[in-house]
Amino acid sequence: MDSIQELIKLLNTVDKRLFRKFLQRKNKRGDVKNLQLLDLIETDDINGLKKLYEPDKNNDAYYALRKRLQDNLLLFLSQKAFESNSSETYEALRLVVVGRFLLENDVFKIAFKCLDKAERLAEHLEQFNLLNEILLLKLQYAHLPGAEDLDTLTSRFLGNQAHMLREAKLNMAYAFLRQELQEIHLKGKIVNLTTLMLTTIRKYKISEQDLMTYKSIYQILFIANEYAAIQQNYGLIERYITRTNQFINQADKKPAYLFYHISILYYLANFHLRRKDFAKSASYLKEMMDLMATDNRYYTLFYLRYQLLSALNLFFTGFAGDAILLLQESLSHTKHTSKPEDVEDLRICLTMFLALCNDRGSLKHLKLLTRTDTWYEKRMGMLWAIRKNLMEILVHAQFSNIELAMSRIISFRRRYKKYLLKTSEERVLSYLRLVEKYLLKPDVAFDSAYRREVLTLLSKAENNDIFTLSFIAWLIARWEKETACKVVLTLIQDNNYVQ
Repeated sequence: MDSIQELIKLLNTVDKRLFRKFLQRKNKRGDVKNLQLLDLIETDDINGLKKLYEPDKNNDAYYALRKRLQDNLLLFLSQKAFESNSSETYEALRLVVVGRFLLENDVFKIAFKCLDKAERLAEHLEQFNLLNEILLLKLQYAHLPGAEDLDTLTSRFLGNQAHMLREAKLNMAYAFLRQELQEIHLKGKIVNLTTLMLTTIRKYKISEQDLMTYKSIYQILFIANEYAAIQQNYGLIERYITRTNQFINQADKKPAYLFYHISILYYLANFHLRRKDFAKSASYLKEMMDLMATDNRYYTLFYLRYQLLSALNLFFTGFAGDAILLLQESLSHTKHTSKPEDVEDLRICLTMFLALCNDRGSLKHLKLLTRTDTWYEKRMGMLWAIRKNLMEILVHAQFSNIELAMSRIISFRRRYKKYLLKTSEERVLSYLRLVEKYLLKPDVAFDSAYRREVLTLLSKAENNDIFTLSFIAWLIARWEKETACKVVLTLIQDNNYVQ
């Protein structure tokens, strides 16, 4: 997407009107074409763009105009963020800006009061970089009347430097772990998570106490959750979940940590969902909603993710109809500011639920998953993209679009076979062969050898994940007189399922 279009997408109707007025105020000459360019970009008028300047004559002028429009958009967005955001962090930033202005204009007493308040806010929020800027500003003007004692200021500054160093080490460790995660995810690198964590902690000289903060616990859980998803085995991260529970029970519950606290509860709810402990997952979701309700910003940010886990809990505990209604309602209330990843998660989940319930509406929702495979791989992950493509094959097969399903199988192998072999995920290709056998000869579903081959999949520990069981349930449903929805519930309730 065009960079200016991406920025415009962040504006609602009122913001767009205000931005036009903002440009009009800035335009000093009557021949400025920034408003015309804005109209053409918004309407995606390619021919109009060509007419803005004569072809091959003013190419440089056109790109200079684009650059100025983008700069004005960024300036407008920054001002809007400051004006509309009432968070304590922005309040502290505003106080620093006004404090510096007052110091530069010899209004010392009020300036130091502003900086004192900004320092208290920054310290409360553990915004060490901002606190560093405030303390440096105070040190710079420590010679003025009304300033604090220099030794006291220096002591606080050095203490904050230690906090900054600790946070920097944690961020470097997190960046390194994210990079390793990409190697596992995209290149099939074999890594033991516990060994990787310990090696990283030693490499960056991180103490155990450094890890006992909301932010570090959140970062560890993020890595652990992604690792478990790639391995499709959430039992591998149980030790991290246990430690997280201990931390949550003992830690102070401050508004400053709200984002991390809600995120941690989300990961805990997801962990227990994937481990089939639906009651515990639901209890964490309730805690999550209670915290979300205390701050509208975080309610909006986490709402779709909360709805997704709630729907999954409902579906896999036998309330498929309620789960489908919940997802439909959630999708009908999405906004232009909703994260596309969250929206796509809801869409694919709804498509899966409808397909498992043998509802042809799944075909309609499948058509709404319109982004390219490359986009899904980069934004949603390879595992998500592979599941999406597999589900597409099954949905078409289920509703007798056999030729289309076979065509998708050929495309799937062409795109993902090499990756699956490289990452030792031959089981996906084996599953695909079973689907292909059924498509070529549907009666094979009633063959005892074919059934045994399908049921053998259930005996493998790596296939015990609820999503993997849903795919296996689709095959079993071909010979059972039940929907795949009912079959998957049976598989979840009975780990020793046999025909």
